Amino acid sequence: MIQRGSGVAVWWQIVQSLEKDIADQVYKPDARLPSEAELAERFSVNRHTIRRAVSELEKSGLVRVEQGRGIFLQEYAVRYSVGKRTRFSENLRRQQLTGSMRVVGSEELPASGGIAKALGVRVGTNLLKVDTLGEVDGAPINFSSHYFPAKRFPGIAEAVIETGSITQALHRYGVDDYDRKVSCITARLPDEMTANLLKQPRAQPVLQVDGLNTDRDGKPVEYCISRFAGDAVQLVVNTD
Repeated sequence: MIQRGSGVAVWWQIVQSLEKDIADQVYKPDARLPSEAELAERFSVNRHTIRRAVSELEKSGLVRVEQGRGIFLQEYAVRYSVGKRTRFSENLRRQQLTGSMRVVGSEELPASGGIAKALGVRVGTNLLKVDTLGEVDGAPINFSSHYFPAKRFPGIAEAVIETGSITQALHRYGVDDYDRKVSCITARLPDEMTANLLKQPRAQPVLQVDGLNTDRDGKPVEYCISRFAGDAVQLVVNTD
């Protein structure tokens, strides 16, 4: 319901209303949304106001406008929020999607320069690397490599296998909560292993997020490199 005189611009209220419709899956991926005329009637506004709202949705990557055809929901399967609290399960739960994460590999290895610096350990310090594949409704959306200090988190691969969750695995080691300290997002071509796991061509870029998570005391607990299928995921940077 549009509230005039509320101090919030009408076009922005329409954006918020349509974003809620999309989050609630009122429209399916690639579905055509109501026309400008239909939206104008629904919200009791003129078409100029609707165009302003639709333009904002297009900028955020939620919809695409095709001349002569209409407004279409973008074909991303998942909107994945990257922010202070970046959680695989929470991201999917908010969109009423069924997801799972499974371990596809693990090993102990010495910390290299960049990862050692991020985790605050010396180069060569033993780390445990846990590789996971995230899936939504059986379709792979991300392949992630998680690095943990081996001394603090011995056997964490088994904990991730048993719980199916990084968060729940960390709980077993006394890490009640953690925050994302930094996230770096780049687009790059996948290596052969990543392409195979994500079931995509090597010529198709992935969105890579390098992130550092810290506990409540600010001590690093995990360095993660996540590669997202570029045609299935829209990364949304949350600044809250």
